[in-house]
Amino acid sequence: MKEAIHPKSTDVTIKCTCGALFKSSSTMCKDFNVELCSKCHPFFTGKQRLVDSTGRVDRFNKRMEKFQAHQNAKKSKAAGNQ
Repeated sequence: MKEAIHPKSTDVTIKCTCGALFKSSSTMCKDFNVELCSKCHPFFTGKQRLVDSTGRVDRFNKRMEKFQAHQNAKKSKAAGNQ
């Protein structure tokens, strides 16, 4: 194997928003902040928790209504020209 081609690995601390701290190693040489970890993720805890999904469905429904209104206007315009 070639010598000195791999990046240097250092110890880092990973901090979750729930307050949990984990020790690991990384080549980025800095501490990490994460939003979810195994102590607070719904898959591991078995509890449902909303994570920044508020409003996504509403925005999608508004876009669909706008699209359907545009399609209906095209159909009525085409029917009026015949």
